Amino acid sequence: MKNPITFPKAEGIHTRQAHCDIPEGLYEREHGRNGFFGPASHILHTHKPTGWTKWEGPLELTLLDLNRLDDSAPCPWKARRFMHNGQTQVCFWKFDVSMPDLARNGDGDMILFFHRGEGEFFCDYGHMSYREGDYINIPRGTTWRLETSVRNEVLTIEATEDLFQIPERGITGRHAQFDLAVLDTPKIDEAYKAQYGEHETRVRAKRRQQVTTVTFPYNFLDTAGWHGDCVPVKLNWRDIRELLSDRYHLPPTVHATFLSNTIIVCTFAPRPIESDPGALKVPFYHNNDEFDESIFYHQGNFFSRDNIKPGMFTLHPSGFHHGPHPKAYAAAAANNKGERKYTDEVAVMIDSRYPLELDTFPEGVKVPGYLDSWKE
Repeated sequence: MKNPITFPKAEGIHTRQAHCDIPEGLYEREHGRNGFFGPASHILHTHKPTGWTKWEGPLELTLLDLNRLDDSAPCPWKARRFMHNGQTQVCFWKFDVSMPDLARNGDGDMILFFHRGEGEFFCDYGHMSYREGDYINIPRGTTWRLETSVRNEVLTIEATEDLFQIPERGITGRHAQFDLAVLDTPKIDEAYKAQYGEHETRVRAKRRQQVTTVTFPYNFLDTAGWHGDCVPVKLNWRDIRELLSDRYHLPPTVHATFLSNTIIVCTFAPRPIESDPGALKVPFYHNNDEFDESIFYHQGNFFSRDNIKPGMFTLHPSGFHHGPHPKAYAAAAANNKGERKYTDEVAVMIDSRYPLELDTFPEGVKVPGYLDSWKE
């Protein structure tokens, strides 16, 4: 019989409210469970929790510069995978021509996040245009292709254990962050009907991480109509209205956009900075002991990290505490006068309940000295 500790205890110096009114000269660290959803304690340290002088061992906090990946392929199954585990594949897919064949993923749901580019998305359900900043969530088993004439750079996230869904918003209500009405679904419009034809098409179907090609003497995307709720959806980060609190720095899971059983995909979009003088204004020091945490930086000025630019990616394995870089922490303290009103960043966070493994990369993709960036 489980008997969990469900009441707060306290010892020594402590605050009445997490992330607020931290005494001068002390640094708060959150020791939390279950990806910020479970039990948590807030420890006040006399030194910054990231004040290490040496780091030895097989795991480390890692920064990747995905701009240095030069692989280019119009087929998603040839995209450069850079991170994975048994339930997840994460790739950075670059291409500048239309897909010559159709694709179908039998291994899991896929999220495409368009870092750069624009074009047309065709699938079993119809047609949608896409642009930079769009997510397209593609259910397992959907047949699709992209048409484009410009350079595209796409972060792809695959979840094989369960489907991606929209998070519950609890007491904030079902319209919080974004109304489901802003989700676009494919249409059987004139652009879709124009691609009907008796020309040969090939479907590159991925299953068990192997690709099988099935050829048809006609265009397989010949749908005349459909109904149901298993359908690709499109969402642009600009349609996300960030949840916020003037008096309290909210945890990153508040910004969840898509969820599976093992993956949390969050979007950090521009939002007002906390105006209360006592409220923490940067991500708090923490160790998330059930989830590996990773972030793809899309655009803007990333106020919690130093020397980060668009197209970079960080991975912080679970079990190791981390938090804002010293310059960001100092800038937040200086901002207590309220000179800066809004954040200026767009980033995609991928948290995984199971450990993530990095793949091998060309020289220069892994940025050296990232661990040292927390030093004064």
